[in-house]
Amino acid sequence: MNSDTLYSSGNCSVASSSTASPPVYLPNGGRLERQYNYISNDLSFPPEGFPSLRFTTVASQQKSLIAQCRRVYANSHDYNIHSISNNSDGETFISADDLRINLWNLEMCNQGFNIVDAKPANMEHLSEVITCAEFHPTHCNILAYSSSNGSIRLIDMRQSALCDKHSQLFVGQKSPALWSPFTGIISSISDIKFEKNGRHILSRDYMTVKLWDINMDSGPVATFSVHEYLRPMLPHLYASEWIFDKFNCCISGDGLRIATGSYCNQFRVFSCAGENCEETTLEASTNPMRSRVGNPPGPLRWLSDSTHVVQPGLESPGADTSENSYENSYEDSHDFSNKLLHLAWHPTDNIIACAAASSLYMFSA
Repeated sequence: MNSDTLYSSGNCSVASSSTASPPVYLPNGGRLERQYNYISNDLSFPPEGFPSLRFTTVASQQKSLIAQCRRVYANSHDYNIHSISNNSDGETFISADDLRINLWNLEMCNQGFNIVDAKPANMEHLSEVITCAEFHPTHCNILAYSSSNGSIRLIDMRQSALCDKHSQLFVGQKSPALWSPFTGIISSISDIKFEKNGRHILSRDYMTVKLWDINMDSGPVATFSVHEYLRPMLPHLYASEWIFDKFNCCISGDGLRIATGSYCNQFRVFSCAGENCEETTLEASTNPMRSRVGNPPGPLRWLSDSTHVVQPGLESPGADTSENSYENSYEDSHDFSNKLLHLAWHPTDNIIACAAASSLYMFSA
């Protein structure tokens, strides 16, 4: 037998040496003796190996999710896409830009069908653009889209291949008393949402949130004022381009509550059951009730005699509607950099997700 003999079994190896290893000297002159752990004087190795001689397996407990692009639906829009909506049939979806709405099949990425074309022959005659589009939640042949002139069109894809002619048009009546040079801008609809059963459509413009009944095109069934106190500041908002901010809206699964964003990282929740309507203002922060800006009462904006207008600041518990509160909130409203534009409601639970700046907040009731 050699002086050094290597015994191995399975994944383990044991080496024995007949000569002692030389000592190790440390840099400071000390001496370090090697330590040995002799298992047994018998050098015969069991056929199965020693159970204690096992390699430790280190496994990471963190799971990394990697998004992979499966399909690309390209070269069908001349302008930026602002809306995508899945169809209830589970096979198609729509994509919309300022002038066109295209219909896609999920399995066909190389061919799309143009169903709405709002581009005029002469671009100088352009009077409105498409702002949002969404499929009906249950009827796969019906979709709605809004425009910059404050109208909502409901179209049926079964009528024709190119759905330029709408089946229903929803336009609110504008009050002459509230007309201003900025009426056309603030009446532009930035977002629409269907109710879960598809009976109502929720729309958001710069000043209000409106609830429409698809069976009644004479006007909205309810109008909720979001920040009417900003109406005197419209010239300043226009000069700073804050008047073009796009706020979206959402509706609860039971259809009894709606929510939308505002400035100062706030969002409003409106609850309307019959004649009793309530409004709650919360701030997207770790303490949502910490600092709420009481919105002063201002002129109301209604679109028809049947419209029910909810005025903010009157139903909120503890809201101060005095003159001092009006001045303080008017000064605080100058900080328009903090704004809550995007929020979403859980389809079944009372949970709202809000995006404020680079943070995401979730609120539950």
